[in-house]
Amino acid sequence: MIKSHFFSAIVIVGLIFAACKQEKNKSEESETPQKEVQEKSLNTYMVGTWETSYIKIEYPTYQKADSSFVFEDDFSKPNTGRAQSEYKNDGTFTAWFKQPDGSKVGETGGNWKTKGDSLYVDYAYLGKQVQAWYAITTTEEGFTGKVIYDWDDDKEFDDILIMKSKKLK
Repeated sequence: MIKSHFFSAIVIVGLIFAACKQEKNKSEESETPQKEVQEKSLNTYMVGTWETSYIKIEYPTYQKADSSFVFEDDFSKPNTGRAQSEYKNDGTFTAWFKQPDGSKVGETGGNWKTKGDSLYVDYAYLGKQVQAWYAITTTEEGFTGKVIYDWDDDKEFDDILIMKSKKLK
């Protein structure tokens, strides 16, 4: 029961992530023009279709319990579903879970924007509005995202989510 609840939450969370590509400062430009370049680069990089390959959520006090709980899932295993998302130029995104048979389930949508090396997402899920900032680190295949949020709905923003995603061609 707990696993299915976590799986649903993870699917949506995994889908919400997108990537960023922050250009390194190799010139002596002032900070304002550099910030504009980074913002434009991040927004440009995010546009497209993404797939989550790994997710881990650490709950230090799961639902206010005095013990920790960790949920971890590796979506790269054969014949497993895939968390996917598509980010559009207009600042909207759609996220879903692709079943092994190719069908889509759990589709949702929302808005996204970037600031520096962070991705902000805003979407409705299971009757609540999720608004979260993700720190994004680019990788060879795509990105790693990290956010601290209240994923277990215990009113404590202490849950750490780490995910890895790759860009689909």
